Amino acid sequence: MIISTFLIILAYVCGSICSAVIVSQIFSLPDPRIEGSTNPGATNVLRLAGKKYALIVLATDILKGLVPVLIAKLYSNDPSFVGYVALAAVLGHVFPVFFNFKGGKGVATAIGALLGFQFLVGVMVVGTWLIVARIWRYSSLASLISISLAPIYGLMVIGRIEIFPPLFFIALLIIINHKDNISRLIEGTESKIKFKQNNVLDEVLEEDPGASPMPVVEERHTPAANENIPATLSAIHSKPIKTTVTETSKKKITDVNLDKEKTPAKKRTPRKKVSETAAAAPKKDTRAPRKAPAKPKQTKAEPKKPASTDKE
Repeated sequence: MIISTFLIILAYVCGSICSAVIVSQIFSLPDPRIEGSTNPGATNVLRLAGKKYALIVLATDILKGLVPVLIAKLYSNDPSFVGYVALAAVLGHVFPVFFNFKGGKGVATAIGALLGFQFLVGVMVVGTWLIVARIWRYSSLASLISISLAPIYGLMVIGRIEIFPPLFFIALLIIINHKDNISRLIEGTESKIKFKQNNVLDEVLEEDPGASPMPVVEERHTPAANENIPATLSAIHSKPIKTTVTETSKKKITDVNLDKEKTPAKKRTPRKKVSETAAAAPKKDTRAPRKAPAKPKQTKAEPKKPASTDKE
């Protein structure tokens, strides 16, 4: 009996550890209890800090429900006792003793507790969540339907009526925490999930449409000075150009037209045709005659004088 009570208290203490607040303090992030939706959960951390930190918070919230239930299963094989340990973990997340009893909605912790309680039941709850979210695109509606079916899934898998009360109270607790979402679903103002390709985190995280949306930064492309941007025909036709003609401009146009009418048109003088005889006559060669090359001068060879003979 003492160990059973200790395990239930341990489950409540583990659930009271608000992972969203701890992660925000470790990484110097905005306090999720003050900013955003003021809900210390993975969705608000996703909105304030990004997917990396939201994934850490989501994994921690699931472990808060999974670990105490697994410890309880090691101690006792009674499924009803294990169910109450799971309920204590969800209560700790919703009403944390360390944070003035103001916690999250408990969906992630409940999923972790159900996975530890009976793995098949947890898988059925997660599968129901994904199917409902894919069809109707409401995260709150998917959470309400999937958690509400948990007691029925437990009876189907385990087949023992004593497990119904703890699972029923878990579902009731989560439904009460979603009362604002229920009213928005009735009014038709609940925001829908925008599924993205290859993005599982956006499908698993719970959305809180009551939060103040973050400002969206629009990227504007400023073309360079030498960049030519051709205008499409549709853009040209969609934006007609309005022209306004003043009275002075009308007078100028009429004066120009009258001047054109008064001034007679100049007659063009036809070009003279070249006569056929002139065309047939041969052209004179006006080039200067070439000079004949100069002949080289011939030099006469002088006769040789006979050699003088000395007479003795």
